Amino acid sequence: MKNFLIYTLATITGIIIASVLMFFIMLGTLSIMVAAGDKPVSIKENSVLVLKTGVTIPDRGNPNPFAGFDFINRTLTPVAGLNEILRNIEKASADNKIKGILIENGLIPTGWATTEEIRNALKKFSDSGKFVISYTDYALIQEGYYLSSAADRIYTNPDAVIDFKGISGEVMFYKKALEKLGVEVQVARHGEFKGAVERYILDELSKENEQQIKEYIGSIWSNAIGNMSESRGISADKLSMVADKLAAFNASGALESGLIDGIMFRDELNDTLKALSGLERDDNVNFVSMTRYTKVPDPKKVVSVRNRIAVIYAEGDIVMGKGNEYNIGGNHYSDVIRKERLDSSVKAIVLRVNSPGGVATAANLMWRELELTARTKPVVISMGNYAASGGYYISAPGTIIYANPTTITGSIGVFALIPNAGRLLEQKLGISTQTVNTNKYSDFPSVYRPMDTYEKEVLQMSIEETYSDFVGKVAEGRKMTPEAVDKIAEGHVWSGTKARELGLVDKIGGLDAAITAAADLAGLDTWSVRELPVIEDPYTRIISQITGEAGIRALKKHLGENFRFLNNLLEISEMTGIQARLPYFIEIR
Repeated sequence: MKNFLIYTLATITGIIIASVLMFFIMLGTLSIMVAAGDKPVSIKENSVLVLKTGVTIPDRGNPNPFAGFDFINRTLTPVAGLNEILRNIEKASADNKIKGILIENGLIPTGWATTEEIRNALKKFSDSGKFVISYTDYALIQEGYYLSSAADRIYTNPDAVIDFKGISGEVMFYKKALEKLGVEVQVARHGEFKGAVERYILDELSKENEQQIKEYIGSIWSNAIGNMSESRGISADKLSMVADKLAAFNASGALESGLIDGIMFRDELNDTLKALSGLERDDNVNFVSMTRYTKVPDPKKVVSVRNRIAVIYAEGDIVMGKGNEYNIGGNHYSDVIRKERLDSSVKAIVLRVNSPGGVATAANLMWRELELTARTKPVVISMGNYAASGGYYISAPGTIIYANPTTITGSIGVFALIPNAGRLLEQKLGISTQTVNTNKYSDFPSVYRPMDTYEKEVLQMSIEETYSDFVGKVAEGRKMTPEAVDKIAEGHVWSGTKARELGLVDKIGGLDAAITAAADLAGLDTWSVRELPVIEDPYTRIISQITGEAGIRALKKHLGENFRFLNNLLEISEMTGIQARLPYFIEIR
């Protein structure tokens, strides 16, 4: 027994020592990678820049070399941001070592507005006389095809599937499921088009919500069809017919319909790229990834400490506090905006908004700082895939608002959801509650009982006040009357194209157009760009990933869009001490 304990203790000690050594070895290795990550990169002659689509493309790339490091799979797979992709495409057009761009299509949608901006950049790249080739191994999703339609040639694997069928909007309803659980969702809202609450209280879309969904997905598809028709030389009517009949579902059908230019295997693609790049048949194609090309010095890059444009990326749900990399912390972003407002070297601010909204109070904090900034220097708004409700709230003070044709915006309306889980607790779980109040409504609002008529009136009054304030701020920013804003508000969602017609947006354009406009408004001939918020330093990021963030990343990957529900719970669980706040959120979405 004594020997067994000695051997066991020795084994445990050995494991601990080995783990500590491995930890320091890994930190040393990572230190070398960090140092190498900042060094300029050179590329070979006759190179091909690779643009991977069908992956999640955030608005902003992360210079941290470990941003895409997966500690679970032990792989380093960084993804370039939209800002990097746009800069790289422009840089490559003047780089003699880059002969063309290969679009590698994947399976994950990136967002129509993001796709639109990259597509426009590819069209400008083609003007340089260099080639753009699109290739698909497995499946070419609609957003990927829309992007690829700007290419000189579109090729697919013989077994590839082409997803070309038009756009649909699908809504899942939870009312009956909640009733079975014994949960009643009590709703207060302003806006007949505020459809976010319908999934909890209805079994199907209201006529108003169905109407607005038809309008904005119809606008997005119409824009896509028009651009694809022009690029591919196929009439819009024929493209619609192909979509109606699913005629391009397989590679042979897509080729026959004219949607693609050829069917080939990967080795045949490589031979094609060699010929286009001026390489011999026995040479290897010099593929350059976007993240690697970002480190290639740009001879046109301007570094100015006197004239800066601050580009602030606001991506995700709007929440209170500091937030995290997946959302927009109202307090944190307010501090960032205030600092740039007071910095005399910053001549203009570009706010890149990619948000469906969130907590009204947090949006109001940001609105205040942006409104103060707009009094002293230009504030240009660049809308991404979404700038709706709270996302529009923070856009309203902008000097000029840019949106893409496919941006989802508007949704000027508010709502509150208060669940009544009393029946769930009592009848399903056998849990009862008893409340002792000093006043009649001391427990308002309670999730253990239904609200009475007076409580509903108080909650609705709060909603009306928030909505009125929202409309007033939009009216002030857009130089409209509150009555005019109210007519196009009521929670109605609009596409970027329609929003411009209504006066909610000034111009159609992407991030680059917004930065150029900011420089023009500030009277700048030369300027440098400062991107914010500041990204966490590599070592801090490494430690946070090792101590738990890798698990969050894995959950985000597996849960997809549902991750935001978990994220909300995590934010609530991190609150400590006595909270001077309502136990519910008035969400602007």
